[in-house]
Amino acid sequence: MSGVPAARERPAPTVVAGVVERLARDYGARASTNASVREQHGHGEGLADAALPDVVVFPHTNEEVAAIVRLCNAARVPVIAFGIGTSLEGHVAALYGGVSLDLSQMNRVLEINADDLDCRVQAGVSREQLNAELKGTGLFFPIDPGANATIGGMTATRASGTNAVRYGTMRENVLGLTVVTADGRIVRTGGRARKSSAGYDLTRLFVGQEGTLAIITEIQLRLYGVPEAISAAVGQFPDLRSAVQTVIVAMQHGIPVARIELLDELQMRACIAYSKLAGYEARPTLLFEFHGTAAAVKEQAEMMAAIAADHGGGAFRFATAAEDRSQLWKARHNAWYAALALRPGAMGFSTDACVPISRLADCVLETREDVERSGLVCPIVGHVGDGNFHLLVLFDPNDGEERARAEALAQRVSLRAIRMGGTCTGEHGVGIHKLDALVAEHGDDAVDVMRTIKRALDPNDILNPGKTVPPERRGQA
Repeated sequence: MSGVPAARERPAPTVVAGVVERLARDYGARASTNASVREQHGHGEGLADAALPDVVVFPHTNEEVAAIVRLCNAARVPVIAFGIGTSLEGHVAALYGGVSLDLSQMNRVLEINADDLDCRVQAGVSREQLNAELKGTGLFFPIDPGANATIGGMTATRASGTNAVRYGTMRENVLGLTVVTADGRIVRTGGRARKSSAGYDLTRLFVGQEGTLAIITEIQLRLYGVPEAISAAVGQFPDLRSAVQTVIVAMQHGIPVARIELLDELQMRACIAYSKLAGYEARPTLLFEFHGTAAAVKEQAEMMAAIAADHGGGAFRFATAAEDRSQLWKARHNAWYAALALRPGAMGFSTDACVPISRLADCVLETREDVERSGLVCPIVGHVGDGNFHLLVLFDPNDGEERARAEALAQRVSLRAIRMGGTCTGEHGVGIHKLDALVAEHGDDAVDVMRTIKRALDPNDILNPGKTVPPERRGQA
């Protein structure tokens, strides 16, 4: 993993003090310099190496965000957008101090257009909050990264999750945005039409930019009808290869599965103990969910069961009742906490990679062998229907050599996926931890183009500096 970039310096303390004083005057209690508040905003859920902002501000409107950004731009003080703190690659760490812009109080659902299957929300709305407000409309928002992340944060990191195999990622489900640029302009991109050829696609530029090009304040989203029937199933396998090959064959046959989640034997053991999953064994396991009409769901499940049986899978266990499905997916979403319980006192981080589906078995199995050689405790989970898997790496925080081994292992996962035609991150984003891998994946020329875009939109480098795109090389204009 890359260390903290050194291309930018902290602003002078007197300059920062002036900005903090102005924010305190303008926003009162909504501008906090409290140490615990700053610490909370200095890291996400990845490696907890906090880098604290100088002040945390809680804006309520687009205009307030714009005013704060204009103030910071004039003073060359960094601004780091913060949603709820669930990011995993160091996105919210204030590497050079500055202002943490907490958007959690911008949490209104602005409009729901049921006939057109879309809605508009403020950035601080969480995915669970949105689906709660959609109850009774017959609609839902399917993107589910596991954590109850904010829609703004999910958009900024181009998140996906367990439903991506059927419904896609945030890239496919964001129709338009309102953003605040580095110079404080409020810009609206995209719209409610399902397609457009009008000008540059600014919406796609800002989806996945991790707060480095603009602050996302509002999102226009695609919605979907709640399926007539939903069924979940669990299949267990004699080994990891059999489970992964089942996924590959299912995808090649075009079975429209909504979710396919992989848990290796170590992760399954952790989930059985942590989530009290009775009746399951600590074996490689696939969790499925099928959406559609009752007849379609039945057909999909039967086809999937037949493919699993051909690869040594046992009989499926089905969960059609809502409470049973909820328990199953809650256990999957709690996989991280279950993994931590495997080694009390350990620290951990999650790294992800994504490969073409035909290389999934090779990549997962090589990674498992790499883990065994490392001597570390590292369960594997994955949204394997689209070739995406995660390694949950545990290490002793007091053992520098062990942490170095853990970080080297994560870097090898990224390079392995790239070598197999994949990407160093399918959904977590680059942040600070995958800057070197980004260069390995795209090459110097492509990264230089990314730097050009960054310079054009944020010439003073105030928006989340040091993240997503490696800093300028020395002597580079």
